Amino acid sequence: MDKMVSYDAILFPADERAPHLVPLMTSNASSFPPPGQSGSQHPPPAMAKVPHPEMYMDFIAEGIGSRAWQSHVVEMLDGMNKKFANPYVVFYPVLSRDGMPFPINKCLKEIQGSNYRENIAWRGNLVIAKYRDEQLSTPVDATMADFPLLKNYLSTHYQPVVTVPPPAP
Repeated sequence: MDKMVSYDAILFPADERAPHLVPLMTSNASSFPPPGQSGSQHPPPAMAKVPHPEMYMDFIAEGIGSRAWQSHVVEMLDGMNKKFANPYVVFYPVLSRDGMPFPINKCLKEIQGSNYRENIAWRGNLVIAKYRDEQLSTPVDATMADFPLLKNYLSTHYQPVVTVPPPAP
């Protein structure tokens, strides 16, 4: 059995709790099927460590692993002409256990203020991990010092269009 290793990530809870650090468990990518098999869409092929953000996603579908969530890479802020040395990956839920939509993320609704748009709002708990390089090969510990950059990004960016993966054969 592969050893699970954790890295600090930032959780943006859907309820009124403040964002905070959580240990994001990872396992070796070799323990997962190659992309395209068993509906696996995550992680990108270059990732050496597979993150498990689902442990912080309330009401997420169980037993389907990474098909229940999707990810979005944050490489730079608007107006920047150079990418971050350490990019971030936003993990967000897409398949709930009861088929209902996830709740609006109240934390991000407050951060977005007048920019908030309900029809394209972030839903559910978001877990944001920091990575060593742009290949997203290995996570590194995030700190609350990363929070202002992420808050800036999330204040003007909305949840990407959710594409629900088909059920595994």
